[in-house]
Amino acid sequence: MPDDAPPAAPKHGFATRMSHAARPPIRALGFVNPPVHRGSTVTSPSCEARRDNAKHRFDRVMTYGTQGGPTHWQLEDVVAEIEGGTQCTITGTGLSAVTVPLMAWLKSGDRCLMPDSVYGPARNLAENVLPHWGVETVFYDPCLDAAGLEALWTPNTRVLYLESPGSHTFEVQDVPALTAVAKRHGAISMIDNTWGIHTFQPFAHGCDVSIQALTKYVGGHSDILLGSVTVASREHHYIIRGMASALGHYASPDDCWLALRGVRTMPVRLRHQADSALRVAAWLADRPEVMQVRHPALPGAPGHAIWKRDFTGACSLFGVVFQPRFSEADIFRFVDGLKLFGIGASWGGYECLALPTNGGLQRRVTALPDGQAVRLHIGLEEVADVIADLEQALALLPQ
Repeated sequence: MPDDAPPAAPKHGFATRMSHAARPPIRALGFVNPPVHRGSTVTSPSCEARRDNAKHRFDRVMTYGTQGGPTHWQLEDVVAEIEGGTQCTITGTGLSAVTVPLMAWLKSGDRCLMPDSVYGPARNLAENVLPHWGVETVFYDPCLDAAGLEALWTPNTRVLYLESPGSHTFEVQDVPALTAVAKRHGAISMIDNTWGIHTFQPFAHGCDVSIQALTKYVGGHSDILLGSVTVASREHHYIIRGMASALGHYASPDDCWLALRGVRTMPVRLRHQADSALRVAAWLADRPEVMQVRHPALPGAPGHAIWKRDFTGACSLFGVVFQPRFSEADIFRFVDGLKLFGIGASWGGYECLALPTNGGLQRRVTALPDGQAVRLHIGLEEVADVIADLEQALALLPQ
């Protein structure tokens, strides 16, 4: 660095960065939040200018509404900051953020390796859509080590897909070891990092692509649908942007603006909810009705050692496996008896959610836990109230 170069700016803490990223300068005259930009048609001063702009449509040059605008770009900058990547593409849903990179790198005759614990809609894509394009998906044990993954590898394996922890059974994958195998074979590693959001840095652990459902913590209020695909290289950014554009993926600028608003308070919400969830998980682990609590940050839980090595924190989502003596009807009675928990999919909002999981899960190479399971998301409610609610619902189970 030249002697007269300015000193590097200090790396602020996560909450500070989320408060200031993609905002006007702090001393600027005007509103604190940037405005929302909506539009479809973009006009050009000349035909020549329009032709030149079209050559750079993936470089934040305004060409048409589907290529995004300032509101999209501000959110993309924030997400790239969260994940430690260089460039991000916003999509309309979390599932579209899964489909775009898979379609970008897989072609007829290729093979994808996907963990058996993967998010259900991603499994559906792999099992019921990709085969029509001549793409084979092989499901693997999410707890596989590097040697086990190497044994599954074939010359036509192009994509290693990861999800750590698994979204229902919470297996924590040895991401650095597995991505090293993919790199040796010249394959792309992509991870659904929604649970890890900022506590797991995907690119520092060997991933090429990081997928997030911004519907969850970034939105934070259960009222938007958004996804993101973040990469660490310009080449990969063009591949993602090109596929998203070809497929017509687009996110509402109003939803992007709401996500920008949500991200400002996300560090505080995430910290509070993660702390609350760990306290609830520890309480449940001591209950006689519970066989196992699957929370990676809970000492003794499956995957805790890898979580402690690779993550800097946790979130508010975990699983509870009940003693085998309880039937599905018993667990439905427990969930129906909860008063502070909604019954529904998604998570990351400010409210508690409970979802029985056994009936809807599929596995090909790994077994589900013996007992009935429920996935819990802990919101911003007082922990004492949440525990009291769980306690009164557990009392409804046969003794």
